[in-house]
Amino acid sequence: MTELDTILEKFAACGWDLIAVPSKKWLDGDSGRDKAALIAAIREADTECGSCGCEFDPLYKRALELLS
Repeated sequence: MTELDTILEKFAACGWDLIAVPSKKWLDGDSGRDKAALIAAIREADTECGSCGCEFDPLYKRALELLS
């Protein structure tokens, strides 16, 4: 499992549909791998919640680095 997969597993299990749904689709395989949609969702999550102090704050930024 790659670092990105590990991060996306956490996103998929978080229960917040904004990042959980595209993360699950990405992890499900090629047919669900919409990179643009995943990046957009992570960016939005980072904007809405990226400085609240939770464990996900650095993960948003790292996932975006790995996807670029």
